[in-house]
Amino acid sequence: MGYETQGKCPVIHGAAVTNSSEKSTSVKDWWPDSLNLNILHQHDRKSDPLGEGFDYKKEFLKLNYKALKQDLNALMTDSQDWWPADYGHYGPFFIRMTWHAAGTYRSTDGRGGGGTGAQRFAPLNSWPDNGNLDKARRLLWPIKQKYGQQVSWADLLILAGNVAIESMGGKTFGFSGGRPDIWSPEEDINWGLEKEWLENNRYEDNAVRESLDMPLGAVQMGLIYVNPQGPDGNPDPLASAHDIRTTFGRMAMNDYETVALIAGGHTFGKSHGAAPDSNVGAEPEGANLEEMGFGWMNSFASGKGRDTITSGLEGAWTTNPTNWDNGYFDLLFGYEWELVETPAGAKVWHAINPKDEDFAPDVEDSSIKVPTMMMTTDIALREDPEYRKISKHFHENPDEFADAFAEAWFKLLHRDMGPKSRYIGPEVPSEDRIWMDPVPAGKSDYDIADVSEKIKNSGLSIQEMVETAWASASTYRHSDMRGGANGARIRLAPQKDWEVNKPKQLKKVLSIYEAISNKTDASIADIIVLAGTIGIEIATGSKVPFTPGRGDASEDQTDTASFAVLEPHSDGFRNFHKSDLGFTPEEMLLDKANLLNLTAPEMTVLLGGMRSLGISSSGHGIFTEDVNKITSDYFDTLLDMSVKWKPNGTGNSYEAYDRSTGEKIRTGTRSDLVFGSNSQLRAIAEVYASSDADNKFISDFITAWTKVMNADRFDIL
Repeated sequence: MGYETQGKCPVIHGAAVTNSSEKSTSVKDWWPDSLNLNILHQHDRKSDPLGEGFDYKKEFLKLNYKALKQDLNALMTDSQDWWPADYGHYGPFFIRMTWHAAGTYRSTDGRGGGGTGAQRFAPLNSWPDNGNLDKARRLLWPIKQKYGQQVSWADLLILAGNVAIESMGGKTFGFSGGRPDIWSPEEDINWGLEKEWLENNRYEDNAVRESLDMPLGAVQMGLIYVNPQGPDGNPDPLASAHDIRTTFGRMAMNDYETVALIAGGHTFGKSHGAAPDSNVGAEPEGANLEEMGFGWMNSFASGKGRDTITSGLEGAWTTNPTNWDNGYFDLLFGYEWELVETPAGAKVWHAINPKDEDFAPDVEDSSIKVPTMMMTTDIALREDPEYRKISKHFHENPDEFADAFAEAWFKLLHRDMGPKSRYIGPEVPSEDRIWMDPVPAGKSDYDIADVSEKIKNSGLSIQEMVETAWASASTYRHSDMRGGANGARIRLAPQKDWEVNKPKQLKKVLSIYEAISNKTDASIADIIVLAGTIGIEIATGSKVPFTPGRGDASEDQTDTASFAVLEPHSDGFRNFHKSDLGFTPEEMLLDKANLLNLTAPEMTVLLGGMRSLGISSSGHGIFTEDVNKITSDYFDTLLDMSVKWKPNGTGNSYEAYDRSTGEKIRTGTRSDLVFGSNSQLRAIAEVYASSDADNKFISDFITAWTKVMNADRFDIL
């Protein structure tokens, strides 16, 4: 008898098992352009089996770290029949797993990276570029099971790659734990609009490879970076170099680091393309139930070992694929190369007339020798003038190459972890790197009352104090823990010149704060936040929490170029929006709130409170007479049914007309009107517009404000 489900499920049939419109039409199917507020409430504790009181960092510090590394090292050569290790060593396999976990990071919006263990879930677990990495994670399961919650999947996926490198004679520069796991796929990451794997629809002009859509970090759907066969499969090394430079640049890697990473990674292991991919089954997320989470089941011959099919590319890069050496560059520069086709039909490059000693061993039988290969992306390192210069230098200076790879690898694994104050464990390096955005420790024992008095007597308006504090603190990105008020980088390039920060006003305010700092022991970073606190206290009549201890970063501690990506081109909280972004102001407001780790109610109350203070770069959305007092009047007025709103033709400004007289009453933007038009946001706005909401509004505003001001205070969180 077949398995029957129709009409027998105790919940509405289909709703519990699929979001597909073929089985159940969702709200998103009916209204595809509606705001996805779920991104503000993802990773809710309801999905977390570890419960409210679980503190992963505390658990990690209990870990027998030495024993864990010993177990991982032993695993490297403990080949399993169900998925045997190439050359008897899993090291290259785990390096690929780690790289592909961390390598999704992009500096454009700080999203991606290995900090969450997201590779366990769709779509990453089923990306074509992650083919067969389901087996790598399954090989790790006995170790994860043994150490339980003292090591997260996120940390384990990263640490395994480090141990793999060390086990094969390579150098590493350390490791930090502390990455907590998520328990469901991330909903806030735009991986691209394409509906098919490996489709390419993400360039303004496909011939201009630098025009890759923001914030994407890969050239095709389902790839980590670039197509190894060349752009869209075209084996053009110079064109491939353009793709590499763009995508690695978006990962915050320069040319030097890029060459080190590619060459170092390809010193180990091989690619697999034993036969056409017609032999390969569905990815893990689409595989049959009985596969138990495995995907890409291979029906060709044994389906494993030398018969493995992953990328379709076939061959090792070096003659010693499980040893750190300089063999990659020896071969890259030792031969001319010709284009060949693998058994899977993919394009790779083989050396012309290779010497016998420059063949690689077979993965199952070392007595059998097979040709080495290079991908188009490898040939790019010798054909592109800048990459070639660096590659030749590394070839001639192997010790520097080893150091450069270790440094770049460490950055790759930790770029999304934020400042070093978040690092924990016995292998945390003592020295800072500039990409960690170092901030010197600030003082906390100064006379706060004295500093407060000087701020109050400075002549600054409430708006100037609050707006400057917001401009400083709201640079924070929870995606990669960068930005925020600590460091007071708002007084440095590039932040001091950002249009959204009103440079002329900012210069005036900061000059006053600098004078106060010079007369006290308070940092400018603390003064910025304290002044905002004072402004809100005056505007609410309520006490606002303030925690001192922020430091002031110097220009030498600031990588100007890396901070450029933090510039807000849209900030609905300040009613600022550039017109050429390709996204609506309300979409960008939602994105900003998500990066600030705000909930929908927190987003709502913060925007309403700031509008009530007259903070609006465009001048729209100011609905109250007294802009020196924080009230809920903004929402009361916004939801007023006595007016009718009409667009004025500019795209982002609207006019409200009295329904009776036709008189123009007020103006607003899309970032304002969305709190009346979107049903979920309107429901929240109605709470704050109610007659009994004043105290709740002020209390909720202060709580949300303090959260933003302290978002980067990892020393107190």
